Amino acid sequence: MRTLDGRYELEQRVGVGGTSEVWRAHDTVLDRPVAVKLITPGRDEDGSVERIRAEARSAARLVHPNVASVHDFGTAAALPGQAVPFIVMELAEGETLAVHLRSGPLDWRIAVRVCAEVAAALAAAHAHGIVHRDVKPANVMLTPTGVKVLDFGIATPAGADDGMPDGMVVGTPAYLAPEQFERRPATPAADMYALGVLLYYCLVGRLPYPADSTTQLLGARRRQPPEPLPTIDGLPPEVAQLCRQLMADDPARRPASLMAALLLAEAVDARVYVPMLAVAPPRQRRERVSPWTAQAAAEATQAAAPGEAPADPARRRAS
Repeated sequence: MRTLDGRYELEQRVGVGGTSEVWRAHDTVLDRPVAVKLITPGRDEDGSVERIRAEARSAARLVHPNVASVHDFGTAAALPGQAVPFIVMELAEGETLAVHLRSGPLDWRIAVRVCAEVAAALAAAHAHGIVHRDVKPANVMLTPTGVKVLDFGIATPAGADDGMPDGMVVGTPAYLAPEQFERRPATPAADMYALGVLLYYCLVGRLPYPADSTTQLLGARRRQPPEPLPTIDGLPPEVAQLCRQLMADDPARRPASLMAALLLAEAVDARVYVPMLAVAPPRQRRERVSPWTAQAAAEATQAAAPGEAPADPARRRAS
């Protein structure tokens, strides 16, 4: 068993990406399970390690119930003279949104609730000047207690260049905002475009671009706007409008993460945590069930109990 920094025992590889791999590990010092992300440095190895360290340090200051926390940063020797940076993060137990979407679109109430919590996580990050850059189903974990947005360990300060070699961009092509293809500095508006694509995918079960391959996708992205949402029974019109606005070509026209979180939460009478607010308290306590079932979605929109005043979605209290 490989041990990093004398304390993190790598147990099982749980994910592999183009420049990294994620392991389930055990922190022998604090006796707890953690996730360890091993990152392949770029061509400028020393600069890459320092950049990743700075990004991890920034993300570690982000504390939010919908964010998988960053615990530690270190480097491990791979080959003589070569250091591999790694980031230690909270291990979020559950299934990714990508796994759930393999079966098709979600019930609209579940889709809106998931995206409300993703938006709340982004609102907290944006309030700290942090841009995620890779919002997608594989980075959204559905846990028994709610959504956890993963991979904030490689987020970047708003307005910073991506630091990638020419011809490469950070992120997943289907979720990149138009300005990211032009290598403009990362901004919160880019995350909001990705949220719009994510919301569309959750509601429809496919991307808003007709394509069967990455090559076709990139061509479609440059030639035509996203397809409009089809009619979805029961979906509030303001949610459909928000989805369209989030995918606007002009970053200035996209709603901010805080506004998106509030609107989506109110649409399903859910609670989300955004800077200084806890929004839309639940109407009544119910038997604990998984929040990602049709039963939970139906209960989230039922009328208030007999004799109970309807919840006022505009009423908010400080958290």
